[in-house]
Amino acid sequence: MTKEYESKGYSSETIEFGQKPAILVVDLQLAFTDPKFPNGDMPMVEKATNKTSELLDVARNNKIPVASCYTAYDSLKDMPLWKVKAVRDEFYHGHPCTAMDSRVYDSDYDFNFCKNAPSMFFLTPLTTFLHKEGVDTVIITGCVTSGCIRATVIDAFSHGFRVFVPEDCVGDVEDRPHNDNLRDISRRYGEVIDSSICIDYIKNLS
Repeated sequence: MTKEYESKGYSSETIEFGQKPAILVVDLQLAFTDPKFPNGDMPMVEKATNKTSELLDVARNNKIPVASCYTAYDSLKDMPLWKVKAVRDEFYHGHPCTAMDSRVYDSDYDFNFCKNAPSMFFLTPLTTFLHKEGVDTVIITGCVTSGCIRATVIDAFSHGFRVFVPEDCVGDVEDRPHNDNLRDISRRYGEVIDSSICIDYIKNLS
């Protein structure tokens, strides 16, 4: 963090883990994880998918709630004015690109739903699910860091959850927007950490 931000009091608090976490998995659908699709060849997202899989194995073994989402639309009529070509061309219900990556998705365990905006919270049942589970802490994974991850972080923060982003479980197209957005998240909204810290936290919950 620069001295200018520090002098203004950014990052002046450290968020501590709560008592009841949930893992949120944002858009780890084949559109972003399978190279046969236009946006499916991002190395950072590939790494994030594999590291998220490891985190989810621990979470499920310890009965931690998992919510995952994918993005899809019925037609251009219900789609926001996306400037991303692949979204306009392919992100429709029933298209193979909307399927969840099997490395991170367990249909018998996860609460999975479709979203139609960047944030996993916007006009979705996620908040109701988290409240019913008594969740106070969200660990946010998926893609992309500068878009849907950031939007989900801000909404999670706005709903009063303790927000944690394991850096190795999120990915973007390029390093710079990935790092810039994680840096800004850590200044304002939550803690950017390593997935190993999340795993230790989950394993040590009483």
